[in-house]
Amino acid sequence: MKETMKDLVAKLNQYATEYYTSDTPSVSDAEYDQLYRKLVELEAAYPDLIENDSPTQRVGGQVLDGFEKYQHQYPLYSLQDAFSREELDVFDERIRKEFPNVSYICELKIDGLSISLSYEDGKLITGATRGDGSIGENITENLKRVRDIPLSLSEPLTITVRGECYMPRASFDEVNRVRQENGESDFANPRNAAAGTLRQLDTRVVAKRNLATFLYQEASPSNQVTQNDVLNHLAQLGFVVNSERIVTETMDQVWNFIQKIAVKRDELPYDIDGIVIKVNDLAIQDELGFTVKAPKWAVAYKFPAEEKEAQLLSVDWTVGRTGVVTPTANLTPVQLAGTTVSRATLHNVDYIAEKDIRQSDTVVVYKAGDIIPAVLRVVENKRVSDEKLMIPDTCPSCESQLLHFEDEVALRCINPLCPAQIKEGLIHFASRDAMNITGLGPSVVEKLFVADLVRDVADIYRLNETDFLLLEGIKDKSAQKLYQAIQTSKGNSAEKLLFGLGIRHVGSKVSQLLLQHFHSIDNLAKANPDEIANIDSMGSVIANSIASYFSMEGTKQLLEELKEAGVNLNYLGQKIATNAALSGMTVVLTGKLERLKRSEAKAKLESLGAKVTGSVSKKTSLVVAGVDAGNKLAKAQELGIDIRDEGWLESL
Repeated sequence: MKETMKDLVAKLNQYATEYYTSDTPSVSDAEYDQLYRKLVELEAAYPDLIENDSPTQRVGGQVLDGFEKYQHQYPLYSLQDAFSREELDVFDERIRKEFPNVSYICELKIDGLSISLSYEDGKLITGATRGDGSIGENITENLKRVRDIPLSLSEPLTITVRGECYMPRASFDEVNRVRQENGESDFANPRNAAAGTLRQLDTRVVAKRNLATFLYQEASPSNQVTQNDVLNHLAQLGFVVNSERIVTETMDQVWNFIQKIAVKRDELPYDIDGIVIKVNDLAIQDELGFTVKAPKWAVAYKFPAEEKEAQLLSVDWTVGRTGVVTPTANLTPVQLAGTTVSRATLHNVDYIAEKDIRQSDTVVVYKAGDIIPAVLRVVENKRVSDEKLMIPDTCPSCESQLLHFEDEVALRCINPLCPAQIKEGLIHFASRDAMNITGLGPSVVEKLFVADLVRDVADIYRLNETDFLLLEGIKDKSAQKLYQAIQTSKGNSAEKLLFGLGIRHVGSKVSQLLLQHFHSIDNLAKANPDEIANIDSMGSVIANSIASYFSMEGTKQLLEELKEAGVNLNYLGQKIATNAALSGMTVVLTGKLERLKRSEAKAKLESLGAKVTGSVSKKTSLVVAGVDAGNKLAKAQELGIDIRDEGWLESL
């Protein structure tokens, strides 16, 4: 019976692949349904024999308690954006300075949610959201309900792949029809609908909403030569890969493809918001490498955003945690990209002057990056007043004199005791990507500040449950939870604290890279700017900002107070051994390892200071070759690169 059930699972999965992936079904829907019903009957009779990759496991029935954090083995980077042909030409010129004969691959930028799928021996083990690129959420059970994601691959590979999960337009229309019937509000757009669906704790809801995917990257080291080869191989493994792509030799060909897709964009059965242009050769990708946030070998061209006219009613000026004072326009409401917009950023005072924006002007509004509403320009022939906008000369929070530095476009308040800056800094410190103190959001921070219970981040760790009970609307249970969340945050790895301190130019990714190298905030505080600048992806701007911050007496006092409160200042993740045997070396793993998992081998190499990449190039220091090593081994031999085996790696 076990073999019969295995055979049925294999057949049904093959038929599903033909239907969802290849669009070439070999059996009728009736025949598929008949086999599916037979499998359901057998699984009901023999529940102990149910296979993990059975298609019956895609239908809901499970209610989840929540989503666990998931540490990505391979980080997910953002993409550099481009909005014009000129910006694409700048990207092309930078690449061709090093690689004159480079070719590009152009792929559609699907408007969905980034996902990462990990398989061991061909079986789906984990599906996760992008999160901050390093830590996402484990949503495996929900992704199992997306019918075009294979639960098992056509080859028994251990592999991590990336892609986009989206809601097709037809599914979106149906979901909103059902919501209307149930008296619920519509989803604003397919992307919001997909995001809301993947956040569901009831897997039955996910199964009903007919999400879909396009896979576009092998995140684990690849044996392929080009990105186009990767996509073809992903399709062979059973993933859905978008066929709307081309390999090009010139930026003219790239631009022609962009224009062609722009014309047919509205006819596609799914939403896209641009075209991703990547260097096609994986070895060149490896040589170009990454900045802190994005690959240097790719750029995302974003289609022009939808534009609407609105009247400017007034301007609000707000102070951020770094003292920058930002103007926000209050507008007559307009529908823009599926949402009602009544406020939009005016960026800064230089922007207001450059665009000559005046009181009561009719302005054109758009969503920058399809997310943030912004004022684009004035409709001058509809101007009704010559009255200029009032630009403040004092801080709206503390009334200190505002400064407009020559090297900045923004007004800035430099009063370190400015209440708005302190409050924004506290909110940032408690935020999810920083110390992740659940419940300590803007409203609670505001109440604590008004009650004079906090003035800096160290004060947070002096709070007790009684302090929270003094605040309006906080009851016993909430006070207990807030206090416990603060205590829990003391044990965070130090990169969370470093990001939470709000040092200029130091984001979450930079914080992690710094702590991987220096291992503790104390060590980082003692480092000189040159030591920091020499770290891969850093530079003098970041280095000088960090050195300046830690040189201040106030910072030294703050760190002492945090230590006294029991806050961890040490990095708890995998450290980079800067003086280890492989420090500064670039290593490629190829072939099948017999005793170590590839992930274990990669972790060991990185712990010894090596940078592990997926392609052999002239920058490769050595290659660790397992059984059946192919093209990468041959290329390494051709380039005269040092080659080692698994035994050598184990001996280190």
